[in-house]
Amino acid sequence: MMSDFQTDGKWCYIVLWVVQLQHSNFLRLDWDSLKNRLLSVSPPCLIPLYHDQKLNGSSAAPSVYLLKFCCVDRKGLLHDVTELLTELEFTIQRLKVMTTPDGKVVDLFFITDGRELLHTKKRRDDTCGYLCDVFREYCIGCELQLAGPECDNQRNFSSLLNLAVAEELFSCELSGKESCMQALRTATTSPEKAIVTVDNLLSPAHTLLQIQCVDQKGLFYDILRTSKDLNIQVAYGRFSSSIKGYRNMDLFFQQRDGKKILDPKLLESFCSRLKEEMLHPLRVIITNRGPDTELLVANPVELCGKGRPRVFYDVTLALKKLGICIFSAEIGRHSTQDRQWEVYRFLLVENGEFPLTSGQARNQMADRIRRTLMDW
Repeated sequence: MMSDFQTDGKWCYIVLWVVQLQHSNFLRLDWDSLKNRLLSVSPPCLIPLYHDQKLNGSSAAPSVYLLKFCCVDRKGLLHDVTELLTELEFTIQRLKVMTTPDGKVVDLFFITDGRELLHTKKRRDDTCGYLCDVFREYCIGCELQLAGPECDNQRNFSSLLNLAVAEELFSCELSGKESCMQALRTATTSPEKAIVTVDNLLSPAHTLLQIQCVDQKGLFYDILRTSKDLNIQVAYGRFSSSIKGYRNMDLFFQQRDGKKILDPKLLESFCSRLKEEMLHPLRVIITNRGPDTELLVANPVELCGKGRPRVFYDVTLALKKLGICIFSAEIGRHSTQDRQWEVYRFLLVENGEFPLTSGQARNQMADRIRRTLMDW
């Protein structure tokens, strides 16, 4: 993908050249729906009307609905359900998956609708009908309704994370910690190269950052999320197509007051955060949870409260390809000193090809999951 964009502080012009990922061909890409969703998040041309609407509070957050899906268990089931929900343009906000002793699975999906039609009976009935038709004899029951207080109860499980596990998962900074380097070491393309060059002389009003790093899925998202969290704006920029697995970008930044970044501490912090997000945007570890094996995947949450898109989809896809069954799964939030994280927890079922007690097999599994998340 390539991009060219610029803004004058009032209008923003963006050009994106996009292609569908090869391994996503089984998902039908609805270009009309994509266009409508882009329009829905873009401010209209009538700026005064737009601000009036915002002040009147008309831009409420989308309603969260609870999908209860009960099914006979089988290998790859959780990803197959997730794939259908993605195809139907739902976003999974929270999740609770439980496997019963008699081989049944109860899935609780807390979802929002990209089409914003779940308030209609037809959309709810069509969704349940579609799931039942696809899974046929495996399907036991399907219900879809507006979520109640139980949605908030699924939001946070900080107290349930072991302190040692939380330390390994969240303290992976660019300080050379062994856990961080071990997590990165197995990638074919060395991600240890992330170069950020600062130029405060070229433009009288902007700070230019020239970035070279390993290409990966969500790279542009991570850069913009980081600048947004630090209250720094992208005035204009360009990034070219990937060359030998690396991406080059020229980005011109300003502070909210319209001035370039002159504070050395802010500039150093910004560059450090960018490098960290480019090298290690997601955390993946496999650990013990009592007698069971647990997979943990974590990503930073934006200041506005949104998590990274499609993480759950990619993790379940990787596990399905590995032939590893999921006994239970959940999504929650964990707060550290400086940020909030979205955490995906999976209890895994023993597999002959990947014995979960083997350290080598665990490393291979974590590497495969990481490659899928980063599209390496």
